[in-house]
Amino acid sequence: MRNYSKITQYACAVLLIVTSIALAFYQVIDNDDVANGVLMYIAQAFLLAGSIFGLDYYVKKLTQTINGNKKTTTRDKEQQPP
Repeated sequence: MRNYSKITQYACAVLLIVTSIALAFYQVIDNDDVANGVLMYIAQAFLLAGSIFGLDYYVKKLTQTINGNKKTTTRDKEQQPP
């Protein structure tokens, strides 16, 4: 069940990005301009899609840290201590 929810989330995120690009492309071909409402849709769609992908990464990192399975990477070593 959990796997289906992840697939659904990723499919929705990709669908939002694809529809945003298609809508902007259609507006440019049809009107030679992109309307303000289309730009708002693009911004909201990219924000939601980015939060879907980013939230999954954040939850994985937080779970690893809580469980003590944190894998150190070269990026983690290069960061400044707090």
